[in-house]
Amino acid sequence: MIRIRARAPGRRALAPGLPTARGAAAVAREPARPRARQCGLRARIVSGAVLFAVGTGLVLHARRTLREPKRSREAAAAARGALPRPLPPCVGGLRVAAAQLSADRRAGVGGDLYEVVATEYGVRAVIGDVRGHGVGAVGTVAAVLGGFREAVHDEPDLGRVLRRLDRALARDLRERARTAGPDSPVAEDFVTLLLLEIGPGGEVRALNCGHPWPYRLLGARVEPLSRADPLPPLGPFPLPPELPAVRCAALRPGEALFLHTDGAEEARDAQGRFFPLTAVLTEALGAGAGTPRALLAAVFTRLLRHTAGQPADDVALLVLHDARRPRPAAAAAPGTTRAATP
Repeated sequence: MIRIRARAPGRRALAPGLPTARGAAAVAREPARPRARQCGLRARIVSGAVLFAVGTGLVLHARRTLREPKRSREAAAAARGALPRPLPPCVGGLRVAAAQLSADRRAGVGGDLYEVVATEYGVRAVIGDVRGHGVGAVGTVAAVLGGFREAVHDEPDLGRVLRRLDRALARDLRERARTAGPDSPVAEDFVTLLLLEIGPGGEVRALNCGHPWPYRLLGARVEPLSRADPLPPLGPFPLPPELPAVRCAALRPGEALFLHTDGAEEARDAQGRFFPLTAVLTEALGAGAGTPRALLAAVFTRLLRHTAGQPADDVALLVLHDARRPRPAAAAAPGTTRAATP
């Protein structure tokens, strides 16, 4: 897994020292003023107490300001350890690569999620986008990923996996709303989500809840995996009674799927133009980006150049490349023949 952090603006570290310096200068100048020399002992004591209180307040404020980035970094480090884990290079015969770019320059974590797990039902993958970004979305990401990692091994049907994720999200939103209070907008949060299942023979099934469809990479060609209408995002609306998975064209050896969050296609440059993800993928494949990691590196290089290194939203990319050998055709059983058809 590759995690990229957008660059932070410079000189911000100098700001906390300015109030302290000004306060110290004020304390140093005050005894030298004529009025202070002419005052009596009581006035000097009162003046000194006031200046001491002001100086102490400035120092404490500066210390709190200096501690906040450290606390933010510590929280982000803990979140990174519990959320999207580094993916192995191969899962169930598929070569895997993932990359994440956070719009929060201080935290380095965001509201995008992904995971790939090999199960007895095939390789199952999830990619999603929690409303908002940064540390505020970490709890919801953890709830959805935790539900996915457990449900994919228990549920043979992809629709039942989705229902388990919907219940996990509902529990998380209820708990956050209880903690945040009645006026909190937590109840309006939602998650766009794509569930993918790739069977042993390459058959592909998907359930899409308001998420961008992946791209199928066929040599140097790029085409959508499906054009079916997605379900609503998880959270604001209940799931329909029936959840039949969308059956897509089978993934053949040598082909790949490119999954992404909407932060990739909706990234804008200084003129407000969207990032041309399809064209960039086609160009990268034509230039020989044959491995998943090389493809991610090419896309992220162009994305950072397009946004001048400061994307406005989180971005997550995931590539699943079928590295399995073609399966030989099953031989006919002894004593059986198949009649030729004209």
